[in-house]
Amino acid sequence: MSTLSLTVLRREPVLVGPASPTTPCEKKRLSDVDNQDELRSHIRGIFFYRGGGLARGDPGDIIRRALSEALVHYYPLAGRLLEVENRKLAVDCTGEGVTFIEADADVRMADLEADVPGLMPPFPWIEELCFEVDGSSAVLNCPLVIIQVTRLLCGGFAVWHSFNHTMCDAAGFIQFLNAVAELARGTCLVSRGS
Repeated sequence: MSTLSLTVLRREPVLVGPASPTTPCEKKRLSDVDNQDELRSHIRGIFFYRGGGLARGDPGDIIRRALSEALVHYYPLAGRLLEVENRKLAVDCTGEGVTFIEADADVRMADLEADVPGLMPPFPWIEELCFEVDGSSAVLNCPLVIIQVTRLLCGGFAVWHSFNHTMCDAAGFIQFLNAVAELARGTCLVSRGS
């Protein structure tokens, strides 16, 4: 049983759109595979970083800018899902953006690791660390991605994410997160993944 107590102060959620206003404005129908009712859900996860791998500056600011740049290449993720005929899904590439939240926790990475060796789930304090915004479990007409960057006292940070499973599987979303990470580290070009 955990004895760790932590407080997280969150800023108001904001929408982060593609850095370029010229991303295509189109509707893309999802495949029959992506239209399965079982996929109409969200996948959530969290990554912990000790810090030092980013360009100098605040991780929240850096990741927000990198997220905006990555959305130029992954612009459908900044859109909204809608139902068309026969309950089929399409993504409306509106460029409205993904939900982004910045937060600060009064805990160090070492405190988290002492409480949960190896930082492997389950995390008894995950409800305090991660924030569900209103509508974050909805599938239609809402942001398809939520990212929360939580700064820790030691300079490390946590990145919590939630993504709409109809839009991509875990491998596809990790490719997107890798693009965000590359841009956060100062890379000018986004790799296509492997």
